[in-house]
Amino acid sequence: MLPSGKHLLDAYRGIPGQPGQPGQPGLLDVASPGTLFLDCSTINVDEAREAAELAVAAGHRAVDAPVSGGVVGAEAGTLTFMVGALPEDFEAVKPMLEVMGKRVVRCGEHGAGQAAKICNNMILGVSMIAVSEAFVLGEKLGLTHQALFDVASAASGQCWALTTNCPVPGPVPTSPANRDYQPGFAGALMAKDLKLALNALESTGVAARLGPLASEIYDTFAAEGGAGRDFSGIITDIRDKSEQQLRGQA
Repeated sequence: MLPSGKHLLDAYRGIPGQPGQPGQPGLLDVASPGTLFLDCSTINVDEAREAAELAVAAGHRAVDAPVSGGVVGAEAGTLTFMVGALPEDFEAVKPMLEVMGKRVVRCGEHGAGQAAKICNNMILGVSMIAVSEAFVLGEKLGLTHQALFDVASAASGQCWALTTNCPVPGPVPTSPANRDYQPGFAGALMAKDLKLALNALESTGVAARLGPLASEIYDTFAAEGGAGRDFSGIITDIRDKSEQQLRGQA
């Protein structure tokens, strides 16, 4: 599991030599023939497919299996793995993934796991912004956090961003909001994943509006001090900007 597609491709291909300096062989060069490479990074779909093509061309097998569930899911062994693989390779890695996750889904062949992860996290980013805006609106309208949670968590507003990663302290004791927004899933990672979604939207020509806006919002959040905070900390940014807007109107 590496931070970016460039890191993954460099690891697979190796680093070319420079004048007076020897290069470094890649993992594909030194692995035994037929090695199964299991990559759990979250990267561009095209990069995942390129990595798989390189592995297959070198006589190996490849699986992309990004995860969802954050630190809480990793510690509890309840992650969801979204897998892109040939059927026989999926069966080979499934027992290992089932130790770390409660749900392991084969989404298709190479790159399909990344595609599912990007779509999932676009939903997550958009929904966390919506939930956070609703709580700030509820505060302005005189609702307690618990009252809004009790209604929305049992009504049509129910979603993971509300019931598991609730952006206000209290209603969900295990959410990062109760730990001053210590991640969890950091704002910088959400910004990164939404950028991947934006790349995919642009390359496919999807006429999306909320995904690009969520990407812009989390880019700003990360740049303005939220990079190391849980992504649910976006609620503090919404609250601060609301106060600034009110002062500007006064």
